Amino acid sequence: MSQHRAVLAPGGHTPTTRPEPGPIAVLPEPEERFVRAIEEAGGTVAPLSDETRGLVWLSYSRAQEAADVLERHPGIGWVQLPWAGVDAFADVLAPFAQKDLPVFTSAKGAYAQPVAEHALTLTLALLRKLHVRARAKRWADEAPKAGTSLYGLNVVVIGAGGIAIELLRLLQPFDTRVTIVRRSADPVEGAERTVTSDRLAEVLPDADVVVVAAALTQGTSKLLGEREFSLMKPTAVLVNIARGGLVDTDALVAALEAGELADAALDVTDPEPLPEGHALWGSPRALITPHAADTEEMVAPLLAERIKANTAAFVGDGEFVGVVNPAEGY
Repeated sequence: MSQHRAVLAPGGHTPTTRPEPGPIAVLPEPEERFVRAIEEAGGTVAPLSDETRGLVWLSYSRAQEAADVLERHPGIGWVQLPWAGVDAFADVLAPFAQKDLPVFTSAKGAYAQPVAEHALTLTLALLRKLHVRARAKRWADEAPKAGTSLYGLNVVVIGAGGIAIELLRLLQPFDTRVTIVRRSADPVEGAERTVTSDRLAEVLPDADVVVVAAALTQGTSKLLGEREFSLMKPTAVLVNIARGGLVDTDALVAALEAGELADAALDVTDPEPLPEGHALWGSPRALITPHAADTEEMVAPLLAERIKANTAAFVGDGEFVGVVNPAEGY
């Protein structure tokens, strides 16, 4: 069991057709923890065959193989994907955009707590200039009194999924004023206001902290670029714990060098992994963690719980958790 709990945004995509229960294949390489989760939920794990009706796919990097499996086995009615973000599976999802089956589920919301915790950690580190102090070679290498408190600041959170919801909870003790930027203008509990994505430029000039927690889709690629950075305060900080492709890396490097924003903390980059010698590694204004917001130790039990919950829905009549809309890509 994990000490974390899933945090899911209200609503979400609901399947219109229930898949036919049957044997579940765990691929590309079965792992005992996940096989056990399926069996504990009443599912049957069996090798891939024409009888397979469920598929638990455990590799993010081998998405094309999953597409091949689905093409060869059209009887599969439920597919569990391993991560919250499904951008790597865009080509897998695309053929099913207008189809009822299979039902695709992801880990959305399952990793929200550890990732939101990391977002808060990076925010505090930037504001307190810990990335500068960690590089110092003597007591007062950099302005010793530099640093800002998070209390009372304006925070813009891009995205309104589980990570954003959990981050709102973590920010409450700091009395921050939070603006959520999302596709819908529907209010989000805990946020002072919610605006649609087309109004991002309106809210950036007042932001002290911008946290990127959105899904990467064709519509959100390089959501933050040269124009957006030029609108931000020179004292503002950027935190990205979502996907590297949401930020134009070249524009970010230029903005940091020009002082258009104070600092940036990135748990995800584009490209990823970030190559040795890249300008961001040498930037005194950048803090980089290697996609470590949710470690394997944290993720494995959370994914097992999600697989168990969705297996129970698959073999019974419960609701699937973390359903993906193939047409929208998340």
